[in-house]
Amino acid sequence: MLGALSLAGCPKRAGPEKPAVVVIAMRIRTGDPKLPVVQAMALRDGKILKLGSRAEVLAAAGEGAIIDEFPSGVIVPGLVDAHGHLLGLGEALALVGLWESTDENDAVKRLKAAGPDSKQGEWVLGRGWDQNKWPRGELPSRWALDAELERTPVFATRVDGHAAWVSGEALKRARITKDTKDPPGGRIVRDKVGEPTGVLIDNAMELVRSKIPPPSDEQLKLRLKAAVETCARVGLTGVHDAGLSMAVFELLQRWDVGGALPIRVYAMANGQGDDRDLFLGRGPYQGRHLSMRAVKLLADGALGSRGAALFQPYSDAPGETGLMLLKRELLQQRAEAFSNAGFQVAIHAIGDKANAETFELLEKLPKTGRHRIEHAQVLREEDVGRFAKSGIIASVQPTHATSDMGWAEARLGAARAKYAYAFKSLLDTKANVAFGSDFPVERPDPLLGLFAARTRTDASGQPAGGWHPEQKLTPEEALAGFTSGAAYAEFAEDRRGVLREGYDADFVALSVDPVEDPPEALLGAKVLVTVVDGIDVWRDPSVRQP
Repeated sequence: MLGALSLAGCPKRAGPEKPAVVVIAMRIRTGDPKLPVVQAMALRDGKILKLGSRAEVLAAAGEGAIIDEFPSGVIVPGLVDAHGHLLGLGEALALVGLWESTDENDAVKRLKAAGPDSKQGEWVLGRGWDQNKWPRGELPSRWALDAELERTPVFATRVDGHAAWVSGEALKRARITKDTKDPPGGRIVRDKVGEPTGVLIDNAMELVRSKIPPPSDEQLKLRLKAAVETCARVGLTGVHDAGLSMAVFELLQRWDVGGALPIRVYAMANGQGDDRDLFLGRGPYQGRHLSMRAVKLLADGALGSRGAALFQPYSDAPGETGLMLLKRELLQQRAEAFSNAGFQVAIHAIGDKANAETFELLEKLPKTGRHRIEHAQVLREEDVGRFAKSGIIASVQPTHATSDMGWAEARLGAARAKYAYAFKSLLDTKANVAFGSDFPVERPDPLLGLFAARTRTDASGQPAGGWHPEQKLTPEEALAGFTSGAAYAEFAEDRRGVLREGYDADFVALSVDPVEDPPEALLGAKVLVTVVDGIDVWRDPSVRQP
């Protein structure tokens, strides 16, 4: 390829006379059933010129071809995360990280030690706490924060982004008291006497978040830059950004127009936010590496914070059934408006009730929109086959299954858990399925997603045999979710998702074979190079330049 790419700008392509690049590997897995494995491919002007044996490809490339060889590497089509959050990832890299906090007190210590990058104005911001990993499994409280940060406004989101832990000063600035009513689609967690504990669920988060000053322009640029560079480093050639603001979209657009956006971004407008009318009026957009053709709406909350909307109460909280975040009529009105404007409608639905109601809504929209349910996490048996029948895409996250398996069955009970994270069941009905990670809820590394899809275990191999092993996928099925499945979900199956002559030269070279090698090999695997449009966007320092 042509050397590393940075946000400083892309190398300009020369005319047709530019020499071809011939990529040779131990094995190239094309994803194309007509020509599944080859040894070499030639690239020119960002497209695949020829696939075949070394001799065939060199002959087609002509004189002066540049040779880029990976003798022990395996090349696969570009890996795409079909559901991630770029700004969220950039924030997770900058803000106080609470993923590794061992308990509430440890999380408070981390927040107290916050550096300037973790602040916006006076506010200390954090992300990633998960009470399910703490010894008592209980939600944190503002009193623990106030003991160390009495006069500091603190806002720390849960790992799933559907709950916030805030300090007493933050509640004070938002004027939240014992008398404040829960907003529609949200819940202010309270103690036995009705005092707010400092935990806000779903729409209640906005009561405090609206008081936080926005990031500076420089903070926004640095966070997004860190996010896209991280994605390229872990082997992602593209990301479906699940609900971004106009400010983020316009910054990515400037980078794209200037040739400085290294990976492809399939953007979903935030249909739940204040910018929705701006996006609706603007309509779909297609640039070089950036497109805006979808809208993200939310039906319910998350399972971990008991905000996912269920038909029957939570097994471990009999009085709770979760939250629908928008009234059905309003959700339908917004979906229809964006669909009529040419947008694909993607709706976050986790609980079985939310999924059933989302089906009813999306099934009324034109099938040509290839509408999507994001997460599709808990389904009724009768709803599993509705994806294939309706043409609605199931956009799911394999690592959610292995992250949640320690407590999901306690939330749902055995009967409902049977059709939770049911990826194999979906594929068996011939549903269109796309895989992602929901980063920064999970790590953006797609190799972890491949591992989770194949094993249904954690990195140590537990539980033995996998959680609900009947839902394990074959290596080919797992890889397709991050390649051809993701391409179909963004209307790009005629250009990407497989390696085929005339298609975009997007691919990844790995130190392991994600099909033939055991799944455990994926955990220690190395991304050798990530290529978009025939240009390196990441090359491991140990890999020789052509």
